[in-house]
Amino acid sequence: MKEKNLLVSVKRAGQTTKSLQADKPWSNLLENLDVSHQDQVWVSDITYVRLKGRFIYLCLLMDVFTRMIRAWQFSQHLNQSLTLKPLKEALDHSVPEIHHSDQGVQYLSKVYITTLEAHGIEISVARRGCPWENGYAERLIRTLKEEEVDINDYQSITEARDRIGHFIEQVYNQKRPHSALGYLTPIEFQRQNLS
Repeated sequence: MKEKNLLVSVKRAGQTTKSLQADKPWSNLLENLDVSHQDQVWVSDITYVRLKGRFIYLCLLMDVFTRMIRAWQFSQHLNQSLTLKPLKEALDHSVPEIHHSDQGVQYLSKVYITTLEAHGIEISVARRGCPWENGYAERLIRTLKEEEVDINDYQSITEARDRIGHFIEQVYNQKRPHSALGYLTPIEFQRQNLS
């Protein structure tokens, strides 16, 4: 290939989270759970967003019953503040009964677990290597990627943050109907279930 001046474009994936290897006292509490009200279950996950020549990371926190994105955070690094900041922001407004995530070290760190326990929140985790056990969060990320991220070519962190933030707050939460919500938007469904 080199002799014929052919170049190969290598598409690199962003770094993913690492799982804790030790035994954990938590299990998947969502298995066979009937989610019946707001703030019963919040799910969270991290994904990456491609920029020119690098990646940034996005953490999303969603209420399963209303499908409302409660909080989100961008970071250039897979660090503790990526998950902790949106959790604390969301806890300023309400507290779930259960918090569900994968086994990423950001979710099972001492400070994250302590924050959940201090609010009396039950901890639920998907089994290692079973992304379908965090299906609500995985579906949210798929929607975000298909309807916003994959159709744009962000030039900067600021542009990505602004455009994705707009999609989350103005489109996903307020204008995008969900079949699981009877084709209401998350904000409409939340209002309907509060009255």
